[in-house]
Amino acid sequence: MYRAPVENIAFTLKHVTGLNAALDSNRLGDLSEDLVDAILEEGGRFASEEVAPLREAGDKHGAVLKDGSVTMPPGWKDLYHRWIEGGWNGVTGPEEYGGQGLPIMLAVALLEMWNSGSMAFGIGPTLTMGAVDALEKHGSEELKSTYLEKMISGEWTATMNLTEPQAGTDLNALRSRAEPAGDGTYRIFGQKIFITYGEHDLTENIIHLVLARLPDAPAGTRGLSLFLVPKFLVGQDGTIGSRNDVFCSSMEHKLGIHASPTCTMIYGDGIGDTAQPGAIGWLVGEENRGLACMFTMMNNARLSVGMQGVAVAEAAYQKALAYAQERTQGHAAGWQGQGMSPIVMHPDIQRNLLTMKALTQAARSITYACAHAIDFARCATDESERKFWQERANLLTPLAKAFPTDVGVEVASMGVQVHGGMGYIEETGAAALLRDARIAPIYEGTNGIQAIDLVTRKIPLSGGEHVTAYISELRLDVDALRQSNRPEFGNSADRISTALDALESATDWLLTAQSEGRVNEALAGATPYLRLFALASGAVFLARGALADVQHGRANMCRFFADNIVGETLSLRDSVTNGAQSILNTSDLLSA
Repeated sequence: MYRAPVENIAFTLKHVTGLNAALDSNRLGDLSEDLVDAILEEGGRFASEEVAPLREAGDKHGAVLKDGSVTMPPGWKDLYHRWIEGGWNGVTGPEEYGGQGLPIMLAVALLEMWNSGSMAFGIGPTLTMGAVDALEKHGSEELKSTYLEKMISGEWTATMNLTEPQAGTDLNALRSRAEPAGDGTYRIFGQKIFITYGEHDLTENIIHLVLARLPDAPAGTRGLSLFLVPKFLVGQDGTIGSRNDVFCSSMEHKLGIHASPTCTMIYGDGIGDTAQPGAIGWLVGEENRGLACMFTMMNNARLSVGMQGVAVAEAAYQKALAYAQERTQGHAAGWQGQGMSPIVMHPDIQRNLLTMKALTQAARSITYACAHAIDFARCATDESERKFWQERANLLTPLAKAFPTDVGVEVASMGVQVHGGMGYIEETGAAALLRDARIAPIYEGTNGIQAIDLVTRKIPLSGGEHVTAYISELRLDVDALRQSNRPEFGNSADRISTALDALESATDWLLTAQSEGRVNEALAGATPYLRLFALASGAVFLARGALADVQHGRANMCRFFADNIVGETLSLRDSVTNGAQSILNTSDLLSA
């Protein structure tokens, strides 16, 4: 059974990714270390004792659609209401609407624990939190006063509606339309697919944020507007009114996250209680500027999905370690007990488990570092500081989404391997974690899209100066590692320094290629470059943690990563700088 690693989470926040420094500088208001510890401890208890026990039931029973209504698995409605009674939905919400105004760093740590308990449970509130962020930043005062308080409390949930059958990643192809009604509202028509928690019985209302086109909108993404469309209309006094013209027409049968209802939503089919066809919606932000508003929610969601990767990896590691400690097979060297030895004593199993643990910790550090940058961008005291931290958050966001979700799949797969044949059997739960993990590299922008974003939009920030400064910061940690002269680190400093050299040279190559117009060559290396970037960064974060505390095996983890994992960066650099032609000149291999 999953137990939240509260001590490790707290250590990573405080000593690896900057929370203690932020607290010491009073950047986070009245938040104290004692309060952080108390929140994490209670969040860990709730995730371990209340969320995790319902994971299996959620996977086996799933959400059920009947006559346009979705019923959640047994126990989930009560679980959700206990969750919102604890105030967890409002952790980062603005205080003027009932939120707690706590930093993103703390929120993502809690999200890790919810999603380790059950990824299908954790994804629903994640979208509501993202919608709160978008509405707070872009909504009118009237919309905020009507909806924010109940969204922040969790009394109402929210969704994000982008994808359509003909339009996945390419939002230029969206066809949903919005027609002005003449009274300040709009009538929304269209179909949206893959809508997470688009329909359920956890709350009495669901608030949909929907991208659609106005009649005179320009073509492409410049013509998209964002609309708030509630399942039930809301009166001026905040009471629930008539049913809006939006319904769930079907629900996807998925590989994993079975308890998360993934819905096809129909807007304006003429079956609501409205006087005329069309779902009634309200404009969020400005006309034809909807994508900018939606990106506020999407960036929030991308970091949250990265946390899902960390979460599943942690749960898979714990499950595999527990099994390896109990399962006996053969006679490992050094075993002096009765009968066969636990498989955890066999070197190959140890390699698997250590790889799982180290990758999970590296991914955790990257996501927390991204959250730290977001927090500092929000509390910056001048424009230059705000620009620096916003660029840092922008640089790390594709890393924080893609690398942890890839790690989630890798680690969950290794977890199945450690279980052997029993891992392929559903009753152990190892396979369920792999099934759940597989969606995370796909939704909220595929990891290939994240790699393209990193290469074409993020490393060129400030003419490439920001990424250069970031690599220089990482080198300071390696210098500190080398100067520590501690034998337990072995050759870690040299190995990690070599990885940073690979990162630096690959970065320079990509920037040059793009400046010379060789964009396709740069794009061919985007995915290996993102992994190279993440492995080098993750190695430094492990070193930083090891320097801060050697009492919990962190030095050994740093050395394991340096000796066994970070060497991959050299082949990744070679793939970035030399692999393009073998991709771009072999179209005959892919012909029908």
